[in-house]
Amino acid sequence: MSSGDKPDLYGNDHDSSVNDETDTIKLTRRSKSPLFHSRVTGFDRWLARTMMDVVGNPECTLRLWDGADVTPPVDDPVAVILYGNRLAMWKTILNPELHWGDIYCNGQLEFDGDLAAFLEIIYSNLRSRGGGGLVRRIVKWLGHRRIANSHARAEENIHHHYDIGNDFYRLWLDVEEMQYTCAYFSDPDMSLEEAQVAKLHHLCRKLQLKPGDTVVEAGCGWGGLARFMARNYGVKVRAYNISKQQVSYAQQRAETEGLSDRVEYLLDDYRNIHGEYDVFVSVGMLEHVGKRDYPVLGDVIDRCLKPGGRGLIHTIGRVNPGPMNAWIERRIFPGAYPPSLKEMMDIFEPHRLSVLDVENLRLHYAKTLEHWLERFEHYNDTIEEMMDAEFVRAWRLYLAGSIAAFKVGELQLYQVVFSRNTNNNLPWSRKYIYSNTSDGKFRLSIIEGDVVDA
Repeated sequence: MSSGDKPDLYGNDHDSSVNDETDTIKLTRRSKSPLFHSRVTGFDRWLARTMMDVVGNPECTLRLWDGADVTPPVDDPVAVILYGNRLAMWKTILNPELHWGDIYCNGQLEFDGDLAAFLEIIYSNLRSRGGGGLVRRIVKWLGHRRIANSHARAEENIHHHYDIGNDFYRLWLDVEEMQYTCAYFSDPDMSLEEAQVAKLHHLCRKLQLKPGDTVVEAGCGWGGLARFMARNYGVKVRAYNISKQQVSYAQQRAETEGLSDRVEYLLDDYRNIHGEYDVFVSVGMLEHVGKRDYPVLGDVIDRCLKPGGRGLIHTIGRVNPGPMNAWIERRIFPGAYPPSLKEMMDIFEPHRLSVLDVENLRLHYAKTLEHWLERFEHYNDTIEEMMDAEFVRAWRLYLAGSIAAFKVGELQLYQVVFSRNTNNNLPWSRKYIYSNTSDGKFRLSIIEGDVVDA
C-alpha cells in the first residue's frame, strides 16, 4: 500500500488523494443546494426540540446551521452539538441508530464535549422512557443486517476489523500482549497492563489448567492468551484464527519467545477445529459467530472436548436478545451479535454440556474501554496520519459509545465456564479462582499441578 493509500471507514483500500477530491466535489454541490444551507425555519426548530424531547432533553446545547441555539441556555452543558445542514438532522430523526454516527464521522455534525458521558445520558434517558417506543425498536431491527456468517463472510468481517494494521492497535492496547478484550481489575487502581495480566490468570484459574493439559482456542487475537497459558501453566495450545495479520504476529512472537513447540497458531476457521483436548477456550470470538451458528459451535465443542474436559466462553452479551447497534455493526464490527445467556444455551444444551459458572464483568469492560479511549486520544494525530480524520472520529465514537453501553447495562460481559454433564471432578467452591490473587500481581510456579504464588 502506498503512502497515499489508506483504508477507509469501510475497510477498503483507496487512494486518499482521489477520495479527498471527490469529497470536495460532493461538498461543493451540497453547498449550492437549498436543502443543506437554506435558512432555519420554525418547523426546523420544532423538529429539533422534538428530537431532544425524545431523548429526555439532556443538558446540552443544540445549535442549527444558522448558528442559533434551539435549546434553553445551560450553564455547564455536557456537550454542544451543531448540525451543519437540514438533511443531517432529518437523517438523525429517521434512523438515529445508524445515521447519527455517519454524520458525526463525516463532519456534518460538530460535537464539543464528553462524548461518552453524553451517550450514557442518552442511553439512560431512552431506557427510562421504555427504549424510545415501538418506532425506535422497529428502526433498530431494520437497521441491522441479518446475514449468516458463512466461512467467506466471516473472513471478510474479520479482515474489516482486525486486519487494518497491527501498528494501529499497538498504539492504544496494552503494551505486552495487545489484549483486545475486557481486562480484569481485581484492584481498581491497576494499570491496563496489570489488569490484562490479571484477566489472563483469571481465565486460566477458572479453567483449572495444569501441566500437560491440551488446550484448543477458538479465535486467538494476537495470541497472547495461548502464549501465557503455555508459559505460566505448562500446557500445550492449538489456536485458530482467520485474521492473517494477527496469526502472523502471533507466530513470530511464539518463535521469538521459544514457545513454538508448545503453541501452534493456525490460520483457519473455528469450524475446522479437529482433535481432542482437555480444554476449550474462546475469548471475544462468540460476538462474531452469529446466533444461527451457535449449534455449529456446540458441535465443534462436543467433538473436540474429552470426556473430562472443561471450557470457557468469554463474550460481550445482552440481558435481553437484540442486535448490535446498527452503526457499529455496519461500520466497525460487521456481522457482530452480542447474545443473551438464554441464546448462548443453544451452544450447550443440545450436547448436554453443563454450565458451571457465570460471571458478569460489565463494569470491568467499561473501565478497560476508558483506558483504551484515553490512549487512543493521546495518539489522535498519529492515527489520523495513518488513516484519516473520519476514521479517527469513527473509532472515537465506537470506543465512547461502548463505554456508555456497558455503564448503563445495554451491553454485558459474560464469562461462562462449562464441562461435560457427567464430569464429577469439580471443585467444591470458587476458592481455586481467587486464592492469593488479592493484589493482582503474580509470580507463579507450578507445584504438583497447582498454581501458587512463588
